[in-house]
Amino acid sequence: MTLGSRVRPWLPLLPLLALLSATYWLNQQAAPGPAEPENERHDPDAIMENFSATSLNDQGVPDFIMDATRLMHYPDDDSTTLDQPRITMLSPGQPAIHATAEHGSISGKGEDIYLRDNVKVLREASAHQGQLTLQTEYLHISPDQNLANTDRAVTIVEAQNIVHATGMELNNKTRILKLLSQVRSEHVPNKP
Repeated sequence: MTLGSRVRPWLPLLPLLALLSATYWLNQQAAPGPAEPENERHDPDAIMENFSATSLNDQGVPDFIMDATRLMHYPDDDSTTLDQPRITMLSPGQPAIHATAEHGSISGKGEDIYLRDNVKVLREASAHQGQLTLQTEYLHISPDQNLANTDRAVTIVEAQNIVHATGMELNNKTRILKLLSQVRSEHVPNKP
């Protein structure tokens, strides 16, 4: 994936970030007295409420959607935090995969997304597969590589099957789900 295709979803935010940066700079210039060194502070330079961004594939079709109730960017370490992030991964001819969490963060270049606390993943049902849900406390998503993984405990429910494991890797492109260790499965039959 090229740098241009990674930057494209963030382009609508650039004017807002530029305005926020200019306002912050002007405020710092007008502030009386000595200012604290910037490298000792961890204050956000951009805050967005009810944030939403959509990434498009080469054909101009949405393939990745990220929403959050709040996004905060910190210039000292170029980190971004998310409150109540919601992510949707789309693949042509495949059911959508949705992920939610209480908190999240994005790497400086947007290559990695980290979801924490009450992470839930839902793969929609299709004509060939039932709905699948996954729960864990931590999930690392690499949108450009179509990968998601965790090293924590996971619980997966599909129809009458419940699987518990430690560690998981999901390839969104191939739809292959690997469980890494301590895998236990149980089948709960339908009640008559």
